[in-house]
This record gives sequence, structure tokens and C-alpha cells, in this order.
Amino acid sequence: MNFQTHGREKNSHAVSTCTKGRFSLKINGFSINQIKPNMIRDKILEPFYLLGINKKIPIKIKIYVKGGGQVSRIYAIRQALSKSLIYYFKKYSNLIYQFQIKYKFLIFDKSLLFDSHKYKEPKKFGGKGARSRFQKSYR
Repeated sequence: MNFQTHGREKNSHAVSTCTKGRFSLKINGFSINQIKPNMIRDKILEPFYLLGINKKIPIKIKIYVKGGGQVSRIYAIRQALSKSLIYYFKKYSNLIYQFQIKYKFLIFDKSLLFDSHKYKEPKKFGGKGARSRFQKSYR
């Protein structure tokens, strides 16, 4: 059992790789217990708190995150984590339970399942940036 899920928020991308085994959660090679402050760790572990399971499922999760700032990395991590939990329960549990989990996540926070739409607008021709234009002269 190997599967990958991903989460995105602004410029940060998180990819989680899940394998069967004893429970462990590593982010960029560091254990979840090494992440400080505790507020950030609790924000990352929100999908587990919502489900009411505290490290009981036999799954190893490795998350690799890059880009963006600290807060957007956290949101990308929790999105990848919640998607991998949904996929795990879809594969190894009944379908009704998987829909219940999805519903819990959607009621709590929509960003647990869906990507953010906040991206930088691309530059266009005729100016320095996305919206600015070169000054026009009539003489």
C-alpha cells in the first residue's frame, strides 16, 4: 500500500507519501513531536483531532513541503494530511465512513480538502506588472 496526496496553499506545495506500518508522521524528515511551538503542531494535527483518533491507525506518513511562508506551509501540510486520511479510509474501510469523514472536514474547514485560489496574477504585455501599464503620451 503506497499512495501519494498533495496539498497547495499560495506558493507552498506539500506531498504526502503513505505506507503501511506503525504510526509515524514526519515532515521534511522531522518527527511531529519536534515541531515547535505547540500551536503549529496542533494546527497540523487538526484532521486527527476531528476524527477522534489519536495515533491508532497503522500508517506511516512522510510529508515533504517546499515554498511559501510558514503559515501557508502549515495549511498545505494539513491539506495533504487530510486528503491522505480520506484516501486511507476509502481504501481500508467502508465507503459510508469515508463520506462521513469528508463531511466532517467540509463542515469544519473547506481548506482541508480544496486548494486555495490565492495565486499571483501573471504579468501581461504593455506594462511592468499584471495591471500596471506604461504611461501614454499624446504629443
